[in-house]
Amino acid sequence: MSRRHEWFEGWRLLVTLTLGLIALSLWIASMRQFEVEGVRMVIRFTARSSLLLFCLAFGASALARLWPNAWTRWQRRNRRSLGLSFAVSHAIHAAAIVAFARMDPAGFAERTSAASFIFGGLGYAFIIAMSATSFDRTAALIGPRAWRALHLVGGYYLWFQFMVSFGKRVPAMPLYAAFLIPLLAVMVLRLIAMASDPVRQAAAAP
Repeated sequence: MSRRHEWFEGWRLLVTLTLGLIALSLWIASMRQFEVEGVRMVIRFTARSSLLLFCLAFGASALARLWPNAWTRWQRRNRRSLGLSFAVSHAIHAAAIVAFARMDPAGFAERTSAASFIFGGLGYAFIIAMSATSFDRTAALIGPRAWRALHLVGGYYLWFQFMVSFGKRVPAMPLYAAFLIPLLAVMVLRLIAMASDPVRQAAAAP
């Protein structure tokens, strides 16, 4: 079991998740003969898979600090692969949105606004920048301080975007509130982990 656990890490994890996301997206779209409704199903699927992968990456360090065990240590070791898998999921999400816009321009215009383009575009800019600097060489190019600032600000912005994207659907579809639970849980865990960090406590001491 230990060997299997160690095998499912790093690039193997990223490739497996990428192939799985692509295969599932194609299968979901094929359920509706790759027509508009199938594309919209892929949009919904990848929004949820992105949420899951984002929460796993965003909460990895906090969980490993608060509850150190085999799973949380694995999660922290592989947060880069989980984060890149999130980027893959959201890239498929973007491709499905483009396909929807081309297949049904009127329906697309009805469901989007200038604000969604602006804030969604900024979210994708963060995803691209964070993904590009998720490798040792590119991270070294911008330096540790800039890297930390980018990934910290980007992570919190994406968290906020998920809260808004799923939260605005709750009034019409109350079950969407379930998607807010992991987001809130991750934020609480991060705040607790920061509060229990002795380095931060020493820096805040008079």
